[in-house]
Amino acid sequence: MIKKLLLVTLSLLVSNAAYAVQEFSECRHFFINGTIPVIQPSVHLRLRALCFSSFAIMHSGRSRTPLYVVERLNKTILTDAKDNKRTNRFFADARLPRSERAELDDFKGSGYDRGHMAPAADMATPEAMAQSFSLANMVPQSPENNRTAWANIEKATRKYVMRASGDVYVITGPVFDARPESIGRNQVWIPKYLFKMVYDPATQKSWVHWLENTDQAKPGKPISHEQLLERTGINFMPVAVGHGRY
Repeated sequence: MIKKLLLVTLSLLVSNAAYAVQEFSECRHFFINGTIPVIQPSVHLRLRALCFSSFAIMHSGRSRTPLYVVERLNKTILTDAKDNKRTNRFFADARLPRSERAELDDFKGSGYDRGHMAPAADMATPEAMAQSFSLANMVPQSPENNRTAWANIEKATRKYVMRASGDVYVITGPVFDARPESIGRNQVWIPKYLFKMVYDPATQKSWVHWLENTDQAKPGKPISHEQLLERTGINFMPVAVGHGRY
């Protein structure tokens, strides 16, 4: 059933590795081994690589959401983030063409939260905090999901990073139904599922939190990177690295 629902992810993605490497040149350090994820080729999703001070985004102009968001976290970053004041100043990202981006009005009255993919609570500086409220970092998320089940996944991830021996890579993103519903005048796609992948180079282990985007959803047992690849068509660890289960 999941495989059928996620056919859009496999059938709409475009392989644009050369472009991505060039455009991510200022923030490749956020990626595992500095390597950009490999996306299975097909129809163009209007992909644009965006670098921020504390994370990187592959944005889709068709869904008007991120395709994935990459962070490189450690104990020092999260310790600094605890004292960083949340701004709540959401904004449409001017680096994206108007035809490819979400606007604030798209979320108003939609019944969906503006769900962070790179969480505000991960941001260690005022600049990073402000940048995290770009709508390029948001997906339409069921309110209770965003504030409870997904928030618990984010907290569990930070808890792991705080006890890890070094840097930990975190990759987060949406997965869409074959015929995704949308919100707003700009038809921002509503994810069917959300994922958060964690990779610890020190232990060479990875795991993926997988959550349906509903108010009733509850976190279940993590899935593997191989299962994530099968469901999304994106290889987030294209270089041979260890990726045993947590």
